[in-house]
Formats: sequence, structure tokens, C-alpha cells
Amino acid sequence: MNTVNLIGRWTRDVELRYTQAGKAVASGSLAVNDGDRADFIPVVIWEKQAEAVANHHGRKGQQVGVSGRLQSRSYTTQDGQKRTVIEVVASRVEFLGGQAQEQEKARSMGAEVQPDDDVPFD
Repeated sequence: MNTVNLIGRWTRDVELRYTQAGKAVASGSLAVNDGDRADFIPVVIWEKQAEAVANHHGRKGQQVGVSGRLQSRSYTTQDGQKRTVIEVVASRVEFLGGQAQEQEKARSMGAEVQPDDDVPFD
């Protein structure tokens, strides 16, 4: 069984792009705190959910719950080095609220919201 459930905060705004076939794919990094330290977990989101997360719930510092599966993939860098990355492919991303929820409400009403400078990551 390959199932992952995480609660954390986006370390930066989620990035949305499209494949050559036109499928939406969003990527971000989730800071998951275990009490003593934070782990930074790469997350990939596909299709309609990718667009929804990137456009509404993918702001730096927003707390989310992510469910999905682990995936490893390999690629070659521009200088020819082979790299392997392990990431979460999200099947569900749930907005958990808090201060970010209030900011989202303000955004939806047309207000400009200043970023939360207290978030300890870039």
C-alpha cells in the first residue's frame, strides 16, 4: 500500500504549468513540522485540482492537508548528472484555514492581502 497523509504549510506559492498535451500540473513544497524540525516535501498535483489549488489555496504559508502516494522519478540535469527525487503525487488537497483562510476570504472580496512575514521559510 502506498498512501501518504500530510499536514503542513506551503513554503512558496504553488506553481502552475501545463504539459505539451495541455494537462495542468502544479508543484510546490510542503513544510511538515514534527515538533523538533521541519521536513520539506515536494508535492505534485494534476489536472483540475492543480488549477484549483494554484489559483485558490496555493499561497505561501497556507496550511493544507495533502493525501496521495509517493513517487520516485529520475532525471538528468543540464550538466549531465543523474538525479532521483521522491515526491507526493496528491490525490486530495484540503485547505485547513486559520489566518490563511481569513486572507483568502479577503482576496475573494477584492481586498489586497499582505504576505505573512512570520512564515519561517521562503
